[in-house]
Amino acid sequence: MTSRTCISERLRLPVFSAVAVSVLALTGCSGGGDPQAGPTASAVASPAQTASGSASASPSAAPTPTLVYKPADAKGRAQNVPVPVLPNAAARETKESLIAFAKYWYTTLNFAYETGNFGPLDKITAPTCALCQKVRPGIVEWNSKGRWISGGLVKANGAFSEFVKSSSGDYQVTTQLEQSAGALHKADASIEKSVPGSQVLADIMVVRFVDGHWKAVNVDRLGA
Repeated sequence: MTSRTCISERLRLPVFSAVAVSVLALTGCSGGGDPQAGPTASAVASPAQTASGSASASPSAAPTPTLVYKPADAKGRAQNVPVPVLPNAAARETKESLIAFAKYWYTTLNFAYETGNFGPLDKITAPTCALCQKVRPGIVEWNSKGRWISGGLVKANGAFSEFVKSSSGDYQVTTQLEQSAGALHKADASIEKSVPGSQVLADIMVVRFVDGHWKAVNVDRLGA
């Protein structure tokens, strides 16, 4: 099964469903006098004065800088992409939890798309995922050797499920999606390929609840 907007070989932009991605993260001194001279009354500081002086002389702790997410553009790759966090709502075997998980799954796929890091996605996805196998080679290629992908992020406009459990223990979820226009950039910032956006995309996801967690057994494009 192929898709017009899916990465194919080396020239196509990876197309996949994903939730919009969001935000991320970054002495003292002493004086001296004559060592032979004894201290005068006025020169001797009380313990309270010494503590007060030390406190005022110590620099206050600098606040930790907040690292801000910057999406990829024509000048360079995405920066400080936040690692997706599984919402609490996606950890139960309920219809609402299944929908929440489906949206989270696309966030992890988007994270892989922007960073080349498949860790969060692989943690919740079986090797049987068809869509993953389609887009993975292109994502890996265009996040290596100084290359990057700009745009092309996918927004989930809806996720739906009848929440009927099959004999094998699986549920199905369908998603309605749209994708913005994107481009593949070479290391010198030139564009290898541009891909127009699409407002009509749909995926089907087969999901299983195992050991207290959802796992995507398969995901693929509908009508492709």
